[in-house]
Amino acid sequence: MRAIDFTELNQQAKLFAGFEQDDETLLNAVCAELVPHLDQVTEAFYAELMQIEEAKPFLDGRLDALKATHRKWLEKIFTGPYNEDFAAYMHQVGVVHVQVRLPEKFMASGIGLIGKHLMPVLAQSYQDDTAKLSQVMRAVNGVTTYCLIIMQTSYREHELERFMEVTGISEALYANLAAAYREKNGVSAE
Repeated sequence: MRAIDFTELNQQAKLFAGFEQDDETLLNAVCAELVPHLDQVTEAFYAELMQIEEAKPFLDGRLDALKATHRKWLEKIFTGPYNEDFAAYMHQVGVVHVQVRLPEKFMASGIGLIGKHLMPVLAQSYQDDTAKLSQVMRAVNGVTTYCLIIMQTSYREHELERFMEVTGISEALYANLAAAYREKNGVSAE
């Protein structure tokens, strides 16, 4: 497996997600208000997943364990700290999903479902302060997108490893081919 620079991955994911220091600070300030609602969000998340036929094989016989893991994962999302260790943790979450052969589309749809079930909680919690509601929603969107970017990196790494294994191309040769392609086509490195 290729070495991953989690400091760089962390910075890139924050940049692409628009997850800024103000968002981190806000989440730290409101996490005590959010955490009591995470069981409700987890229950709604899995209730909805159980309605999707394609998801059922990944859930059958494991629902209670998955709910417990999901609940802890959600709390980690809203408590941070959002550093390279956090990025390594989120990447490992992605690796686990790759190992169980969960389709990548489930990662993005899962983040969407979390937002779907968390937004009413936020609306209720901040109904008297629409400015704060807007700030918290922005921070939640930023942190969940940031996490998704990191977790999906696991899928890309896995696909690259499979490609190199199947073709017999070494990592060095792949890197040289990719660099030549980028140079020829004016594409910057990721």
